[in-house]
Amino acid sequence: MRIVILTGAGISAESGLGTFRDKDGLWTRYDLSEVATPQGFARNPALVHDFYNARRANALDAAPNAAHRALARLQGARAGVTLVTQNVDDLHERGGAREVIHMHGQITRALCAACDHRWEAPRVMGRDDACPACGERMTRPDIVWFGEYPYHMDRIAEALAACDLFVAIGTSGEVYPAAGFVEEAVGFGAETLEINLEPSAPGRFDRVITGPATRSVPAWVAEVLGG
Repeated sequence: MRIVILTGAGISAESGLGTFRDKDGLWTRYDLSEVATPQGFARNPALVHDFYNARRANALDAAPNAAHRALARLQGARAGVTLVTQNVDDLHERGGAREVIHMHGQITRALCAACDHRWEAPRVMGRDDACPACGERMTRPDIVWFGEYPYHMDRIAEALAACDLFVAIGTSGEVYPAAGFVEEAVGFGAETLEINLEPSAPGRFDRVITGPATRSVPAWVAEVLGG
């Protein structure tokens, strides 16, 4: 069985990382047009770096939880498991995942807006950091901002077209293009499963498992692996 798993902020919430869309999420505490768009970065790069420095510190100080480890176990035990995440943290990798497709970039990576060079980000980035490749002082977090095109979409599309089961874990189902992955998978004949605190959109998935990710994901993985 070929499985595509999409994870969102909900899988990392129990590791202490904030989600965007809950009542206490990042949407409610920041104007994301100022800190998560190319235009906001052009207006005030210092503010944007401060925002991502705080998020980077939060992510680096967090630890992978039982849901991250369970998906790594599944990936290690079964061939044909593609793990796609909307998250910019590295908790899947630190939880043992072999390969993760980060469609929205990674908080631990830096990007030069001048030459497109990418490298491991320091814990603290600033507006005067020089690109190690070209020397320009146009470095930014390697994050896909609003208005930018997500990474690896061709690779994700190929996996969706070939999968037998599509699983969405801890995602609101509101942000496109990821929100449309379930319809793409259904169009190619795949079964669908949602694992979430509550259903994101009743009727969109063949099956829904509700509850905290640290309980629901390990239980589902055990079911797939037969115990």
